[in-house]
Amino acid sequence: MSVDFTKNWTTDNNGFPLLDSEVERYISVVPSENQVRNAKKPFYCFIHFGMNTATAREWGKGTETVKDFTIKTIDAPQWVSAVKASGATGIILTCKHHDGFCLWESEYTDFCVKNTDFQGDIVKMVSDACRKQGLDFGVYLSPWDMHDKRYGTDAYNDYFCNQLTELLTNYGEIFEVWFDGAKGSNAVEFEYDWDRYYEMIRRLQPKANIAICGPDIRWVGNEGGKSRKSEYSVVPASLCDTEKTMKESQQDESQAASLQKYSSTDEDLGSRTILSKNPKLCWYPAEVDVSIRKGWFYSKNENITVKSPKKLFKIYLTSVGNNCTLLLNIPPTDKGVIHNKDVKALKKLGKMIRSVTEKPVAEYRPGELTKDSGYLEYQFNGVKRLKFAVIEEDITRSQRVEAFDLYVKKPDGSYKNVYSGTVIGSKKIIPMHVKCTGVCLVISQSRSNPVIQSIGFYE
Repeated sequence: MSVDFTKNWTTDNNGFPLLDSEVERYISVVPSENQVRNAKKPFYCFIHFGMNTATAREWGKGTETVKDFTIKTIDAPQWVSAVKASGATGIILTCKHHDGFCLWESEYTDFCVKNTDFQGDIVKMVSDACRKQGLDFGVYLSPWDMHDKRYGTDAYNDYFCNQLTELLTNYGEIFEVWFDGAKGSNAVEFEYDWDRYYEMIRRLQPKANIAICGPDIRWVGNEGGKSRKSEYSVVPASLCDTEKTMKESQQDESQAASLQKYSSTDEDLGSRTILSKNPKLCWYPAEVDVSIRKGWFYSKNENITVKSPKKLFKIYLTSVGNNCTLLLNIPPTDKGVIHNKDVKALKKLGKMIRSVTEKPVAEYRPGELTKDSGYLEYQFNGVKRLKFAVIEEDITRSQRVEAFDLYVKKPDGSYKNVYSGTVIGSKKIIPMHVKCTGVCLVISQSRSNPVIQSIGFYE
């Protein structure tokens, strides 16, 4: 195959302006320090555990009492070990789900673990186990509360802030605070004081990202582990509108399965066509949240639904390997441990993730490309059997690449196109499985000069 590599971003740029006032506006949008830190640790796990674990439900009924929480022990170190084996770097714990039951010894409600037969503070046990094994710790606190009678009044916002204060001050550094907009269709109309919540998090945990119903990380749009073909981080600022996120979240517990089947709500969120119509832009990267099982809380009837390591790895490649972060839910059993089927799947997933980069053929750090580097060609010492290519942009300089092609040079000297893509962003992982003597990266469209932080090829 004869290829003309001179048709690239330095020449026609696919017919788009390389640098004008609009492009300058796009590339002026860059991540915060917290968002950069999050991009460097793009895989972490959800732990759904609580009253629903004891009652074998996905959502509570609002009629539960502390006596319904019959779990008496957990093995927090086992949870953390299982998560760590997967390659994940952190845990977000459901400290309070929609049923309102709190997993910590709260001073502001009797509906918490301190009034059960369980001995101890579950949030502390999990956060301590995370610190001991070197994992980050985050919290989920459901804004909707079926149990608390103050819900729907201004007094509830005070109560919620008291709960947040406890979680943000008693359990060490928090890497992510996760809110969602799930709310039953019969719940009273109520406006959460989001600005107050955000201010409190910024003040008490300045290094924490605020996710989903928050300004730092957006929901990918489904719970099935799917991301877009072009997953942009520079998007219209209106996507941070909390109320819109809430409307797209679960309104009924039966929606969990259907949300796993839907594709993203809007496929194009960050092309030039979209951005040109929006005067305000923001850096708002996507997080893919998906459960290892059919449901989010443990059910013995769902042991057969545990996703295979192969399926989990595919989700990893299309999330972490597609400019997203991955939040994989692992629900412990009512015996207080992560089920052996989940443990085995996580261990194999970790091995598959490590295999991506454990056998490097060549790794480079090109930096900002110039007019004489319209394409990057690399020659190897002999024939190599490549399995993966990993490309990263320097996102501190924004997200610039809009279209690229990857060619391999075959042993006979001819070139073969093995991948055509759009955006790169924080990380692009490309499965290859080809024999070659070299590789050529051709960026055909960019917003100003591309800035490639790293590119690596692996056997």
